[in-house]
Amino acid sequence: MNQPIATLTDVKKSYRNGRHKVDVLSDLNLEVKQGEFLALMGPSGSGKSTLLNLLGGMDKPTAGAVEVAGKRIDKMNQTQLAGWRANHIGVVFQFYNLLPVLSAQKNVELPLLLHKMSAAERRKRAATVLEIVDLTDRAGHRPAELSGGQQQRVAIARALVTDPMLLICDEPTGDLDRSTADEIMGLLETLNREYGKTIIMVTHDPKAAEHATHILYLDKGRLSTEAAA
Repeated sequence: MNQPIATLTDVKKSYRNGRHKVDVLSDLNLEVKQGEFLALMGPSGSGKSTLLNLLGGMDKPTAGAVEVAGKRIDKMNQTQLAGWRANHIGVVFQFYNLLPVLSAQKNVELPLLLHKMSAAERRKRAATVLEIVDLTDRAGHRPAELSGGQQQRVAIARALVTDPMLLICDEPTGDLDRSTADEIMGLLETLNREYGKTIIMVTHDPKAAEHATHILYLDKGRLSTEAAA
């Protein structure tokens, strides 16, 4: 049986809005197993992106424990978290977040600048993941010369280049048409099934969620296996 790669225990998250406290997550418990492809669905404002940020070490809970690969990341300081994320987490955003002045190859290489390796090794790694996402022939193109689907493939390659243990995707098909979205979801499914990547994805798209091995619904800060009525 696959071991848990991420565990949230009695997690609460709240924010201050002036004098008012806004509770986003309430006593939330979650276990994600290694090799799982989890889709998180729910209405806007339900806390999906907040949950994703907690799992990726981009935010900290107000209370409770966040453990990833045996490490209590909620106990780390910002410097420790930055180093941990660079080594363990790959993030895919809805709007790609590619640097327009750089080629696809150079965009993919960016996360490797935080690691001690030669320029030749960076090029080799970037070329490998661009091949995985079927963009070898577009390595020298800048984002403006690529379609939306191709830009998202570059973004996925960039997230993969450090060989992260956890791939976090925030609405990865939200800016794409149906056909292109299906292609991107097919790629993520391949990364999960053939390459063993653990993926946690937030999506509003039921068709995208169908590619996951497991779907959970978040509403009013609580998780469920069924959508709210």
